[in-house]
Amino acid sequence: MQRNVQTIRRINVLRRILAHQQPTVAEVAGVSWSRNYTTSATGGTIQIDDVEKEIDVPLRPELVPNGYVSISESGEAALSQTRLHHLRWMLQKDKLGQDILLLGRPGGLRRRIVMQYSELTRREVEYILLNRDTTESDLKQRREILDGTASYHNQSAVRAAVEGRILLIEGVEKTERNVLPILNNLLENREMHLEDGRFLIAAKNYDGLLERFSRDQLDKWGLVRVSEKFRVIALGLPVPRYRGSPLDPPLRSRFQARDIAELPYIEVLTEAKALAGPLDQPDVLTKLVSFAFGIQSASALLPDFPIDNLRYAGLLLRNNGTLTEQELLRRFYPYPVFLEKEGSSYVTGLMESLKFAAAESTSNHAEIESVTKRDDGQLSVRLRSAKGMVEFQLPDGTVSPLDDKRQPFIPTPYQTGLLTELVQTVAVVDVCLVGPKGCGKSILAEQLCRLLNDQHMEAMVLYQDMTARDLLQKRTTRLNGDTVWQDSPLLLAALAGHAIVLDGIHRLHHSTLGILHRLVHDRELQLYDGRRLLSHERYDRLQAAQPDLDLGTKGMLRIHPGFRIIALAEPAQSVGTSSGANVPSRVGPAGAWISAETLSLFLFHEVRGLSEREERHVLDTLYGPISETMEQILRVAHHLRTSNDPVQQTLAGNLSTRQLLRIARRLHQYGEDRDAADILHATFLSKFMPSLPRNVLESAMRRYLPNYTGGITSEAEKAPIKVERTDEVVRIGRTSVPRYRTEAISKIPDIVFYDVPQHLRLMERLLQDFLLGEHLLLVGNQGVGKNKIVDRLLQLMGRPREYIQLHRDTTVQSLTLQATVRDGRIEYEDSPLVKAVRYGHVLVVDEADKAPVHVTCILKTLVENGEMLLSDGRKICPPSAKGTSAEGFLPTHPDFRMIVLANRPGFPFLGNDFFAALGDLFACHAVDNPLPESEMFLLQQYGPSVPVATIRRLVDAFAELREMADAGTLHYPYSTREVVAIVRHLERFPSDALAEVIGNVLDYDRYAPETLDQVTAVLLRHGLAIGEYAEGCEALATMRRQRQLQLTVKSHSGKGVSGPKHGKVDPNNDPHVGGNTWAGGTGGRDTAGLGGKGGPYRLDAGHKVHQLSDAEKDDIPEEVKQAAREMNRKAFEEKLREIQMSPYEHKVYEQYAEPIRRQVQQLRITLQALQARAKERQWQRHRSAGELDDTKLVEGLTGERAIYKQRAEQDPEPGTPQEKPKRLKLVVDVSGSMYRFNGYDGRLDRELEATVMVMEAFDGFEGKIRYDIVGHSGEAVAVPFVNENNPPKDAKRRLETIKMMHAHSQFCWSGDHTLAATEQAVDELAKEDCDEAIVIVLSDANLARYGITPRKLNNALARQSPRVQAYVIFIGSLDDEAKVVAESMTAGKAFVCMDLDQLPQIMRQIFAASLLQ
Repeated sequence: MQRNVQTIRRINVLRRILAHQQPTVAEVAGVSWSRNYTTSATGGTIQIDDVEKEIDVPLRPELVPNGYVSISESGEAALSQTRLHHLRWMLQKDKLGQDILLLGRPGGLRRRIVMQYSELTRREVEYILLNRDTTESDLKQRREILDGTASYHNQSAVRAAVEGRILLIEGVEKTERNVLPILNNLLENREMHLEDGRFLIAAKNYDGLLERFSRDQLDKWGLVRVSEKFRVIALGLPVPRYRGSPLDPPLRSRFQARDIAELPYIEVLTEAKALAGPLDQPDVLTKLVSFAFGIQSASALLPDFPIDNLRYAGLLLRNNGTLTEQELLRRFYPYPVFLEKEGSSYVTGLMESLKFAAAESTSNHAEIESVTKRDDGQLSVRLRSAKGMVEFQLPDGTVSPLDDKRQPFIPTPYQTGLLTELVQTVAVVDVCLVGPKGCGKSILAEQLCRLLNDQHMEAMVLYQDMTARDLLQKRTTRLNGDTVWQDSPLLLAALAGHAIVLDGIHRLHHSTLGILHRLVHDRELQLYDGRRLLSHERYDRLQAAQPDLDLGTKGMLRIHPGFRIIALAEPAQSVGTSSGANVPSRVGPAGAWISAETLSLFLFHEVRGLSEREERHVLDTLYGPISETMEQILRVAHHLRTSNDPVQQTLAGNLSTRQLLRIARRLHQYGEDRDAADILHATFLSKFMPSLPRNVLESAMRRYLPNYTGGITSEAEKAPIKVERTDEVVRIGRTSVPRYRTEAISKIPDIVFYDVPQHLRLMERLLQDFLLGEHLLLVGNQGVGKNKIVDRLLQLMGRPREYIQLHRDTTVQSLTLQATVRDGRIEYEDSPLVKAVRYGHVLVVDEADKAPVHVTCILKTLVENGEMLLSDGRKICPPSAKGTSAEGFLPTHPDFRMIVLANRPGFPFLGNDFFAALGDLFACHAVDNPLPESEMFLLQQYGPSVPVATIRRLVDAFAELREMADAGTLHYPYSTREVVAIVRHLERFPSDALAEVIGNVLDYDRYAPETLDQVTAVLLRHGLAIGEYAEGCEALATMRRQRQLQLTVKSHSGKGVSGPKHGKVDPNNDPHVGGNTWAGGTGGRDTAGLGGKGGPYRLDAGHKVHQLSDAEKDDIPEEVKQAAREMNRKAFEEKLREIQMSPYEHKVYEQYAEPIRRQVQQLRITLQALQARAKERQWQRHRSAGELDDTKLVEGLTGERAIYKQRAEQDPEPGTPQEKPKRLKLVVDVSGSMYRFNGYDGRLDRELEATVMVMEAFDGFEGKIRYDIVGHSGEAVAVPFVNENNPPKDAKRRLETIKMMHAHSQFCWSGDHTLAATEQAVDELAKEDCDEAIVIVLSDANLARYGITPRKLNNALARQSPRVQAYVIFIGSLDDEAKVVAESMTAGKAFVCMDLDQLPQIMRQIFAASLLQ
């Protein structure tokens, strides 16, 4: 029966939806309301249905919300039934004196209902938004210094309690734990202890005391009355459904809760249609609202649709009725930007079921015909499209002509259309542009401001550690030491009518971003200094109601109607990348910054990179006809961009439009001195890329570059260049520049530099980019001469240098200014960065990869636009900007340049990838070790007397070591710095043996014998005399014993010589040192002896320096050695007994384990480094002990306690998904052909070794990586050998695993299931919940026999990409079948391994490339 009733109700609702009708009064049990005003002191009454309450006259009418209740044509408040039900409940709770907690989906509905209630009941409101940086002083009292004295200022909670206002607390789930409980007693008993010593007390208790004691006595006791009208209304999101901390149980129990669900379908649709007015196509809104409710009720967990924002759809259609549902939808719910493939398919399915018109057929190509200013301060915009003319108005901002900060803007049809859409959006609400880096978001924002009558544009770069306070106001001090609040550019823009560009909102913490919600949607905000921002409409309404009142003195500020926010962001990192399975969520994909909350904040516009045709048009317009070299680069760029392969898409980011323009400008200016391959290798820094992406890039280049055979062109093939320097000019190769004139002579580097040909060619390229106005980025291994090359270039040019070295603890503040306290006030000292900007010096930023990327990213606008905001409120601005002579502006000197130095990304440096984050802002150059001839030349300068043959051997040997490091065989990249150190030692101490000197470089690996044996084998092979060192410690000690050393200390006694004498003869002939007494002593004076002064002659009494010789130390008795060997043998036997393994079995296992011991060790080093990096600690702020936080100096001056920071492991944020281990599935071929052809090429032995390598290398890393091993043969698709939850822990079980594999291959039926096994493994891993999934298929290439084509295998590997990364390694082949198959597959997905030593190396490349992402 109950089910039938629900069904009938649903049918009725659907009927109404389909008829687009409003529910009649008869259909819904209505709730009536009325408000009566009287002339009494109460101000009237409000009645909602059966609940009535008196309205008090507010003491501060300006604090009462206004404009939230819509007034109908009859003058009555227009409130829907749903809202009236909520308001009636709130009126009930108010009469009962209970505090309220409103829960619901993200959006502004709950806040607006509270404001409507406050407006109807004429209640003053105090508002506070909570975030992770909220502290006790934000809730209770904050200290300020006035005239040198600290005084306490009440904050929102205390003001509301004392004055009887409503305290509106938004975001209760966003604070850190244990912050809100300080309100518990205020909520329960209306009591609170204040920092200034006073005590808040409930009205009833205070009035009782007042009957017995005088008010003066109560004031003397420090008692403060809490008004009986005081109410708390909190707004929160339900946790754990959304991100945040669950409410503390004692706090939760003090609130009366109500779920404010979204408004009913019909109300949302009716409100949107009312705003839109009469429409030619009313079904557009119907479809959009239906889609929104379809998302909310979806069985698939998708981020909530921002239903509260649908009113903007009505306003957009009011301005332009020709907009289609597709055009509107992508602004409200830009699903391609934040949803994975599965979520996107659900969305498109919903659109099809609602009969959305196809995007192509509905594209409305409108163009802006004119933007004119009207007399009423509005801008009139006329649009022309195929559907006719459209005209609408929007407010005009403050005009300030923009200077050209970069090359001219070349419009394309796509960008013109996008700007037309943006103008329509900013007419109704603020906008967010989402697109990959380098696609032109910043320049689009600039052009939008140009269109809007040259509106003044401010830029504000956001960074990860930014707090909500940094967004609005900062604390600082006046010259007399008084504390003061300094307005941020966002606040200044709101008051002045500027457009503010918030660059990088994807970096902000979601609780910090919450501060913008009220400003964006309500144009209202309460500031930290107590002042309030009001929208121009509310402000003007207040002023009209009280013409004599100066609202400014009351702390009310008017937001300019032309104020606009343009946010810039990059898409979520997890979308389209090779991350593992992301569990869908109402919040949003894991790691995505676009969540349900963010969707409700802005309307969005996706910005794509330019198409090939558009880019050609821009390049052709700026730099003339496109050359053949540029043509080839363009083809490679668009091949990478249009590929579905995630590796190629990642590579495409390095060839953004910004980067292509830089390449074209360089070719236009300096001609084609390098071919396309050279330019691409330099742009990608391919020398430092992992093997897999480098192979993918090489494949694309071979496809599109004619005559390209692979590899980087050798520098040795290029003609040598010279440096010529005079007092007036310096010339490097064919590039010359006048010498710089400066008074800062002391800051010009002065170094010893040898002109290595390879370095000179690099310096010429650096000079060319320098002259083009580029900032430079040099990336390379340690010790390759990055600093030397830069210093030499600046020395030649005569340019003064500022130097700054970054590190783990570098902050945004320390990068720009250093705050100090002097005479009780905060003073800021310019950092080297600011000095370089002011005086036109060159800033060298060293170790840029050591600082967190979210810190170095603030360099973006400085590099790109010449703009940056400093901590003291000053703003660095471009040199040509108008009005920059005013105080607070710091024009960038036209000669300012930045040169950034960083180590190569990836293992073993494990720094932050500066190149990936900001590389396309700089002209990038790879600095490699010198080529053999260049290195020979350099070393001969350092060691002119060292035999040339020795230097040649050193150069050749270390060149091979570097090749091994590049290939991944060695984990340490030996550089020129090590060889220079050896040669300098041999030059200064030629008698030292090379076996002794080589330890200076190799002793680091003395306790890693596998690595040391590898390195010494290379050195010996090149004829270096390090035999003793290679043989080990005993041989080295024997060599050292052959050279007797004597210690002589020459000292100055400070006493004069009295006269020579023989001295006394010691009858015992004991040795004597000094004393001026004994003959035959040492180091004395006057007497005959050795090593002294003033004696008559030398006299050796036969004394020697006695010490324990190396021989004695090394000569361990044989019985001790024997005992040690016996102890080792017993321990080994005990271990074998423990794992029930016989010595024979151990010997068999060692046959497979020993050959790959070195590779296992290297892979484990990689994994350990990865684990150490993942556990790196973070700064925890707002602590009462630890290191002083520079950003809280003002709070320290005022006496607050929580002004310290501590380094600790970062706790996962409440609500964030738990970090999951990575998953590896090894699919091994145990078919009959593996056993049959093992004698032919050893393929089964290779596979067993690879299996042992996986089992040994991953032992102990189960928390980071879980793996399983399955086999396939003619009999079965999946034969389990190792279970992911129970990997083999000892040699016995590992031997059993490979014995099972061997036996299966020997006795199984013939046949092949490679394809089916691959598909099953990929599909199984795609279903698992993991951070990253990798499938490695080991197989012989015996595929054609079973009808398996390379295309089929390729499709099987890619069937779950990018969620699962799958690779195949062919470990056996008849003739060249494996090579043919591999070349026919996607680059980087197939490997051929016919050499026993290569297989572990290939697997290590796959693991390292994937695990270090």
